[in-house]
Amino acid sequence: MKSPRIEISKKLLRKVGKTNGEFKLIGEGDKIVLGLSGGKDSLMLAHILKHIHRHAPYNFEFVAVTVDYGMGEDFSKLQEHTKQYDIPHQIYKTEIYDIATDKIRENSSYCSFFSRMRRGAIYSASEKLGFNKVALGHHLDDAIESFFMNMFYNSTMRSLPPKYVAGNGLEVIRPLIKVRERQLFDGAIKSGLPTIGDEACPSMRFDVKKPHLRFEMKEMLGELEEKHPKMFESIGRAFGNFHLDSFFIEK
Repeated sequence: MKSPRIEISKKLLRKVGKTNGEFKLIGEGDKIVLGLSGGKDSLMLAHILKHIHRHAPYNFEFVAVTVDYGMGEDFSKLQEHTKQYDIPHQIYKTEIYDIATDKIRENSSYCSFFSRMRRGAIYSASEKLGFNKVALGHHLDDAIESFFMNMFYNSTMRSLPPKYVAGNGLEVIRPLIKVRERQLFDGAIKSGLPTIGDEACPSMRFDVKKPHLRFEMKEMLGELEEKHPKMFESIGRAFGNFHLDSFFIEK
């Protein structure tokens, strides 16, 4: 009996397929761990990887891994969904929540800490499974927001690359990096995906400041896009068209 399938727009699949071909993200024999938080981005990516696995002219494996922070999260709906659609899925248990109470400084933002710890847990799960790649659900909006945040607050010109090699040798890939966030949101809503929201974020359990800088950056870019509708598309192209000799770089 065939497993059911959600409807994924052809435009979205073409965008991901083109990105995959351009940067050679997935190939023959790859074994990929998908970091599945349960949000719209990673859950849509799970279904897209399932589609690619079904139709690609090459063989690869993938498994979705959800990090359990150790704070009593309920993943039952997510597990039911992945089982229904025959998406390989594992829960990776950690003690990240308990560690956070001892490690994080008072009045600091927990979001970056949990992001690093979650990434480390995904890497550990990949190594234990013997997989060679990690797929993350970052999209174009994430990349552009990160670029401007780094430029404004860290004085660096960096963003989120389509792929890179982590310190432990794992190759990290971002198949959705040229996709707009709203495409993923619309797809998730249209398909009725059971997305997990802020209730699964450990920082919501603490009385700490919210990641206001990213929210402010998202708001600023949204206002600019209203005046310049092609802005995100143009910046996305610019990410592949840097002229290094025009910057203040010592040769």
